[in-house]
Amino acid sequence: MHNATETPVTVIGLGLMGRSLAGAFLAAGHPTTVWNRTPAKADRLVAEGARLAPTIGAALRASAITIVCVTDYPAVRDLFAASDVDGTTLLNLTSGDSAQARETARWFEQRGARYLDGAIMAIPQAIGTPDAVVLHSGPQADFDAHRKTLEALGTVTYLGADHGLAALYDVAGLTMMWSVLNAWLQGTAMLRTAGVDAATFAPFAQMMAAGVATWLPGYAEQIDSGSYPATVAALETDARTMAHLIEECEALGVNAELPKLFKAMADRSIAAGHGGEQYPVLIEEFAKPHTD
Repeated sequence: MHNATETPVTVIGLGLMGRSLAGAFLAAGHPTTVWNRTPAKADRLVAEGARLAPTIGAALRASAITIVCVTDYPAVRDLFAASDVDGTTLLNLTSGDSAQARETARWFEQRGARYLDGAIMAIPQAIGTPDAVVLHSGPQADFDAHRKTLEALGTVTYLGADHGLAALYDVAGLTMMWSVLNAWLQGTAMLRTAGVDAATFAPFAQMMAAGVATWLPGYAEQIDSGSYPATVAALETDARTMAHLIEECEALGVNAELPKLFKAMADRSIAAGHGGEQYPVLIEEFAKPHTD
């Protein structure tokens, strides 16, 4: 097992996130090599003890693991197209989708590299703290070999051997984030018509979001079993409540597109014979491709 205070690390890509990654490794005592197309972005890191590599090849040879964080997956392949990566280990923390992650994994593996893919669920300022969750996917042996080193970045999570899992979890998590925020904004817009400000509504909304979150494990059991008994409420009951929400929004002069979307999906499920089942049965609608 590597000694977490001595393992050399290379970081390629020094945007805001890349600089935070390199800074976290330095703070944890790792000899850190960096490379960036614009060398000046490394100045602060070099002043803090990092070594600026003259080429990507030199950066790869300097460390046991290389962390990549650049614009997108095509940029990753462009950067390494002319480099010898045979025998190296790379962790790609560049944002992209699961298909790109799998394709890039094959591209590196065909060139003899060991490849892990990852996703950062944090802002740059959180890197190096437990609040920074970093997802990893790829061969477990490669992850395990560098887990102690990677813990310098925050809370590390291994998802499985499929290289696309980290990217897939990333976008699934973003779906949760935007859905919660959009629901809060919808409610805030409604309450503002009665003179209630966002700060007043926020604690109530937070309580509601936390309460709904406690339902997820039980609803997950229904989805995984494919059985949706209405132990709390039937979907047709929820659909009637959605109609009230739409009517209220329209009466208040508030945009009703979001609740109308909810109800359209519920109506399709009810038309398919699922009105007497519980809300998670809507997974069947979410799982269908969109058709115009």
